[in-house]
Amino acid sequence: MNAARRPPHGTLDPLPKTRSIEVMRHAIWGMSVKGRDNMSSDERFPASRYGPAERRMAKGLVELEDRILGDQGAEDCDCKVGMFNGLSRRGLLAGGLAAGGAAFAGGRAAAEAPPGAKEYYVQPDPTKQQGRTILDDGGYGSRSQFESEVRWRYPTASLDSSWSMTPLASGHGIITPSGLHFERHHGGIPTIDPQTHTLTLNGMVDQPMRFTIDDLKRLPAVSRMHFIECSGNGLTEWVEPTLKTVQGTHGLTSTSEWTGVRLSTVLRMVGVQDSAAWILAEGSDAAVMTRSVPIDKAMDDAILAYAQNGEALRPEQGYPLRLLLPGYEGNTHIKWLRRLEVSDKPFMTREETSKYTDLMPDGTARQFSMEMDAKSVITFPSGAMKLPRAGYYEISGLAWSGRGAITRVEVSADGGKTWQEASLDGPVLPKCHTRFTLPWTWTGEAAVLQSRAVDDIGYTQPTLQELVEVRGTKSVYHLNAIQSWHIAPSGEVTNVHA
Repeated sequence: MNAARRPPHGTLDPLPKTRSIEVMRHAIWGMSVKGRDNMSSDERFPASRYGPAERRMAKGLVELEDRILGDQGAEDCDCKVGMFNGLSRRGLLAGGLAAGGAAFAGGRAAAEAPPGAKEYYVQPDPTKQQGRTILDDGGYGSRSQFESEVRWRYPTASLDSSWSMTPLASGHGIITPSGLHFERHHGGIPTIDPQTHTLTLNGMVDQPMRFTIDDLKRLPAVSRMHFIECSGNGLTEWVEPTLKTVQGTHGLTSTSEWTGVRLSTVLRMVGVQDSAAWILAEGSDAAVMTRSVPIDKAMDDAILAYAQNGEALRPEQGYPLRLLLPGYEGNTHIKWLRRLEVSDKPFMTREETSKYTDLMPDGTARQFSMEMDAKSVITFPSGAMKLPRAGYYEISGLAWSGRGAITRVEVSADGGKTWQEASLDGPVLPKCHTRFTLPWTWTGEAAVLQSRAVDDIGYTQPTLQELVEVRGTKSVYHLNAIQSWHIAPSGEVTNVHA
């Protein structure tokens, strides 16, 4: 396995700008959703592409989504909530949602509120009756009992190592609520007292130091809005369209406002030696998660974050301290951070040798492919929704790039034959989710919706075919290909390859 002293900027050269697609690569009209559902796991996730661990993960995701979605039909409703198959206020599903006690009937709250909410009496006419008192919910606040979005937890055999997926289709703007931010952990979520937790800096430094959380909070702080994305986002989708919802296909990405100290600030305090090139970031979870970080990245925009969206980090997001590496794959953003060791070479940890590497067509492995390429996805309308009737809709989605800011997003309604530039809703920030919208009139005929993003280094989001031509078929990480949603004449939206 080849490893450079430090990774170049951009592991792969940007792909050529995507050309209009005149012929769809797959006959999507002839491949029904039912037909795909009847495919065996071996057909969906062939051993030639997926290793044993990756196959288990992919199969688990399919089983999870099928269990959550069930067989419930969609409501005919003009509101976006009602366009989900079974994900409406009047039809929350069995599975993950039911486990949280969330169920409603006839628009009225049932006995238990969904997670994050408290159950209150629904006033027939709130103008005729006094409302509840301030701080009745305990003083922290809760969401409405009529909102039910939750993350989906991947069904690992052990609860100690798992991840959850953000309900992107239910989001507004670009910020992900802290309670809906996807999570990934390898050894459970530790409970750490911030009064005793410390961060040690050692290795090739002039003066090793140990910082308490209070020490770090006394240093100059910065707040930045950045996305985090797991490099395994979409790992089921390389061969055939598999998962049905955008939460399943793209739910391992979220954006938050992160507050903390620049890593460069503390590195200057300890004095990094001239020959230093890498830093080992180590977490204090049971897995002792570790990754090597290039010194250039550490001195650029890395943050030692202790707050998220205006409050202290949540335990599942690394409380009391995590590493924030804007634009890098999620596993490098070490949570529960306890140590930074400076060295002149990478540390070749488990995660960067046996796990987060990309096998190329010539048999070599890309290592330290940490930057996330430009990517976009339409979140409305998207899979498992149903458009109630022909007419006007506003297509909406998210775009992001680990190398900079999004400069343009184009949308196609005919499977890539023609493209129209979408509007970018502000703010448009580097290494951050960007919301895009496009007015669209659906004629009631079959359509295929796609989006493609362009970032400020000129990289254009590729088709799956273009991506495979460069990277081959042996790696399941870093899938940033164009996503296609098929709109049937019935209004049902399904995941397809086009």
